[in-house]
Amino acid sequence: MLEIKNLSVSVKNKIIINNLNLEIEKGKKVAIMGPNGSGKSTLSNVIAGKHGYQINDGQIFFNGINILDLDPEERAAKGIYLAFQYPVEIPGIANSSFLRTALNSIRKYNGEKDLNTREFLEECKDLSKRLNLDTSFLSRDLNTGFSGGEKKKNEIFHMLMMKPKLCILDEIDSGLDIDALKVISDGVSKYSNENNSMLIITHYQRLLDYIKPDEVHIFNEGKIIKSGDYNLVKTLEEKGYQEFV
Repeated sequence: MLEIKNLSVSVKNKIIINNLNLEIEKGKKVAIMGPNGSGKSTLSNVIAGKHGYQINDGQIFFNGINILDLDPEERAAKGIYLAFQYPVEIPGIANSSFLRTALNSIRKYNGEKDLNTREFLEECKDLSKRLNLDTSFLSRDLNTGFSGGEKKKNEIFHMLMMKPKLCILDEIDSGLDIDALKVISDGVSKYSNENNSMLIITHYQRLLDYIKPDEVHIFNEGKIIKSGDYNLVKTLEEKGYQEFV
């Protein structure tokens, strides 16, 4: 589903990602771990198409299409979703209105009709209950006044409503209490199937205890320095990054 070839990225002439090669197969959950400043979030932003990064070399293929020349909106419409580490607050725009507009934009790009409003709202309410979110949050301004846990749940809520093919979770577990972590992990685990893929970026073992990844890669200085299965997470928890850096 995702193939990154010889990718090099810099910010203000400083190399952040250094000749990276990475493949994520359809139906797989892949975790990336690494110390602060190792390039993890830069990778997620570059895949999603965020501006401000200099692509020095390399290619990123999504379902066989090189997406580096596509705008973020086009990448999203093709099925790439990024759950932010720090979700943005947008006063004046209701959460449900934002989501419906986003979904209709994706549907228009793919030649589909607009959502049925009644069915959309019913699905929103059912899903919000599953994520233990009060349905009143649908009419609240997007992320405005939300707690940290609510913001992260809202990112997963949007993901489950949009049903993307590639889900990028950038430290979705940071700042969560154990109950919120379980709710988010449950939502991610239930959505994961043979038709989509997950790229999970995290510092901590606790998220991966719930979402068992198929592959684990350790990042340092913009490249993969160690790969393995879920057992690598346990080794990291015991020995830390210094064992590999």
